[in-house]
Amino acid sequence: MQPILKSLMPVWVLPVLVLAAMPLSSGTALAQDVTFSVEDGQVEDRKSVFATVESVDVVSARARIGGTVTELLVDEGSPVEAKQKIARVVDEKLALQVKSVEAKIQSFVSQKELATTAQARAEKLFATGAIPKARLDEARTNMDVADRSLASARAERQVLQQTRIEGDVLSPAGGRILTVLVRKGSVVLPGEPIATLAAEAYILRMQLPERHAMFIQKGDEVQVAERGLGALTPSSGGELRRGVIRQVYPEIKQGRVSADVEVEGLGDFFVGERIRVWIGTGPRPAIVVPEDFLYSRYNLTFAKLIDGREVVVQPGLPQTGGVEVLSGLKPGDVLARP
Repeated sequence: MQPILKSLMPVWVLPVLVLAAMPLSSGTALAQDVTFSVEDGQVEDRKSVFATVESVDVVSARARIGGTVTELLVDEGSPVEAKQKIARVVDEKLALQVKSVEAKIQSFVSQKELATTAQARAEKLFATGAIPKARLDEARTNMDVADRSLASARAERQVLQQTRIEGDVLSPAGGRILTVLVRKGSVVLPGEPIATLAAEAYILRMQLPERHAMFIQKGDEVQVAERGLGALTPSSGGELRRGVIRQVYPEIKQGRVSADVEVEGLGDFFVGERIRVWIGTGPRPAIVVPEDFLYSRYNLTFAKLIDGREVVVQPGLPQTGGVEVLSGLKPGDVLARP
């Protein structure tokens, strides 16, 4: 029997060792999951402010000629593209000037034909010696004058045609119309603005108290709420977007500093619309505990220490990684999951 028992011992001993080791490893992992060591940390306070949707550039579409507005193709809020026609200005005198130039051109064409005939006749007579060379030179000069007069009249016609084309008021950039300053039938002068428009690039402009000027700088990230004036908080679970401060203005006006925030997806917002924004106001020491280690009873919030004692704590605002504890715990405490 002894040889048989000796041969069976390794078979029994190995499973027993494995089974004995398994609860230890599981207990270690379980102990790591159910305890939390309280430590000093830092959180960044965020202040809620309102920012206004602004256009990076506000430009004017101006009339290039004087006249009467006969077409008005846009209204406030209309989206436009660069070089899009938004209005039409007509000067009735241009049509009369064009007719006058057309008559001049016909006259100069007739003069050129006469000068061409005279030059050909003079060249033949000069070849036979019937006229002196001065007569031939005079005919050639008359031909040059007729050519240049005709070219001048045609250039004047092109100027008038271009002036009529410039009656089309074009959008200087893509964006949305903010204000229309004229109505159909209005009389405008050259250079007078027809409409103002906001370029497609939109930013959020913040006005912050000057005590926050030292905490903001170019490149800082901010949290931006969704459209509307709902009372969202950065940790309430609402949909927040991230923005980046693109410019901090170096001048304080009436105790406020201005800063621009670049955020994607502002193209459908109204210029001047207000949006809630949260900015960082500097770090401070704090104790943050995972929410699972806190529980409520009798309208009080408790935390359970590793030795089984329960302590009443004062929770603060939710933070990244848990909830801030204002009182009741100190660094070094070890909490057990309730």
